[in-house]
Amino acid sequence: MRDIVSCFSENAVNVSQSSCSSYSSHACIPPSLVPSVQNAVTGIYKVILSTEKQLLIKVTWCKNQTGQGLSINFGDDPSTCFKLNTNLRFFRKKKGNKMIESGHSKIEVFWDLSTAKYDAGPEPVDGFYVLVMVDSEIGLILGDMAEEAVIRKFKTTTPVAKVSLICRQEHCSGNTLYSTKAQFCDTGIVHDVLIKCSGEHEGLKHPVLSVCIDKKTVIRVKRLQWNFRGNQTIFVDGLLVDLMWDVHDWFFNPATGSAVFMFRTRSGLDSRLWLEEKLVQKGQDRVEFSLLIYACKST
Repeated sequence: MRDIVSCFSENAVNVSQSSCSSYSSHACIPPSLVPSVQNAVTGIYKVILSTEKQLLIKVTWCKNQTGQGLSINFGDDPSTCFKLNTNLRFFRKKKGNKMIESGHSKIEVFWDLSTAKYDAGPEPVDGFYVLVMVDSEIGLILGDMAEEAVIRKFKTTTPVAKVSLICRQEHCSGNTLYSTKAQFCDTGIVHDVLIKCSGEHEGLKHPVLSVCIDKKTVIRVKRLQWNFRGNQTIFVDGLLVDLMWDVHDWFFNPATGSAVFMFRTRSGLDSRLWLEEKLVQKGQDRVEFSLLIYACKST
């Protein structure tokens, strides 16, 4: 699929300002269909060490019919990648540590997935930990067992880096119902996000796209086959959140195409679309968050 930014022109983007008070009181009730299954989940973390050195860490959990895996990338160097690619039974038993050289940094990964529990997706929900040490500093901590592992493995004086989740990507396949959770800022709460395309099996003349947050409809797009691309703005936790959708391939390339749904926060002081914003300059404290959902319709 081509770059999503190139898909949009000024005439193709529809922006509407809304507030929490304008949320629909109608609960977004999903149909009897089971939500689509996550095939891969990627989290991109911005790590700032005590030396002010910055590093991007990309953690990907994947699952298919034959196996399950975990990969961790550091910065832009593809050669510095930690991977666990095994069958499901062996993957659940894995634990250990590994040293990795990345540029001028020494990285060590500790993991324990021996008691990890999973829902339908590839990302464990509890019973695990993944720790990343960067230059003898705790750079990234994942999992409900992470605190226990830190106490057991490291001294209390070990420095801990500042970490922010700046992007989450989810690849899904199945029907046109997608359910996930998102935390739009470090201090915000975790929200239930539901995306539903109605019409195909519900007797509607034209397909309708609904986006719900915490069971409240925040966006409803009618005549989706004509409004297959667009952008609207909502407020979540006091933040401006741009929501973009591109379901063009669902209608015009259904065999191989996928839809893209994208949420991204932006500063309330900036009235421009986030598509037009320049990259955050070095030294700027503001951290934006984005959630990308790639949805393949196979049924």
